[in-house]
Amino acid sequence: MASNSLPAAPAGYTRTAVALHWLIALLIVCGFALGWVMTDIPGFTPAKLKYFSWHKWIGVTVFALAIVRVLWRATHVPPALPAGMPALQRIAAHGVHMLLYVLMLAIPLTGYLYSSASNIPVVYLGIVPLPRLIDPDPALKEIFKTLHVSLNYLLLALVAMHVLAALKHQLLDRDGLLSRMLPFAK
Repeated sequence: MASNSLPAAPAGYTRTAVALHWLIALLIVCGFALGWVMTDIPGFTPAKLKYFSWHKWIGVTVFALAIVRVLWRATHVPPALPAGMPALQRIAAHGVHMLLYVLMLAIPLTGYLYSSASNIPVVYLGIVPLPRLIDPDPALKEIFKTLHVSLNYLLLALVAMHVLAALKHQLLDRDGLLSRMLPFAK
């Protein structure tokens, strides 16, 4: 007789999920730092152009990896949260994770739309020209710029919450939650 129940939650994340988590996290940190530095460079210099290109390449890569990550997550059961975790913390954990997934897609997309509205092509790795999604538009340029920057600061706040929660689970609760996502933990 076939069972209609969901598969049991594994004890830890798959190697693929862990690799995607840390690779995307590293790229996001690099992209954010690069965005911070490049916007403070006065004028239009070769260095600024190079940093903008790298920033865009990182964004396109994050977007592609985020799609892979969302598909992986949709097809693989994650480990269960600790049994004693209060309901409010469970809701917060799921909410923050959902927002992180949304932002991993929305931030590169708003940056891409900002470039399109600014009439600046995106050429991935300096080799592959990506199609313009919208026509140049000064009003949309400002909207997408503001949205891109605002979403980045929201991401920064959520990542800080995510890291603090992971440290709380590791150092105070000692429930092993963090070790499930560490690449070399058992």
